[in-house]
Amino acid sequence: MTSAHGSQWRAVPLGLAAAVVLVDQLTKWWALRRLPDGAIEVIWTLQFRLTFNSGMAFGTGQGWGPVIAIAAFVVVIALARSLWHQRSPLSAAAIGCLVGGATGNLLDRLAREPGLFRGSVVDFIDFGWFPVFNVADIAINVGAALLVLTMVSEGRRERGTSK
Repeated sequence: MTSAHGSQWRAVPLGLAAAVVLVDQLTKWWALRRLPDGAIEVIWTLQFRLTFNSGMAFGTGQGWGPVIAIAAFVVVIALARSLWHQRSPLSAAAIGCLVGGATGNLLDRLAREPGLFRGSVVDFIDFGWFPVFNVADIAINVGAALLVLTMVSEGRRERGTSK
């Protein structure tokens, strides 16, 4: 693979990350403007309901915002750098989803009240029987699942060639 081809290949997950951040921030902007006065019923148990999470996934780690923000920043940088070591487009797409999702939530922690590194993440997708989440959270979970899938398939491929 030539250097130019390799850099084009890596542009795709970076574009995916940028798209995730854009959609995440736009949907949070919408939620902040449309949902402060109450929930919107969508279908079945799904509703859009504005909440703020100062902790980690599913509301754990309340009060650890600055530590979470710094850790998220380090993870985003490490994941972005790992793109240059990815061997498959699927693993690169997984990294793109993870970087985009982590960046979307990190932007909330940096820019929202009560201030730098202490801001709360905007969540608004609520099924009523599952913790409230956002687009960035979806991207993080999709990216993690794709990464696991990639590792399993590469492990099988390596076992098959080593016989």
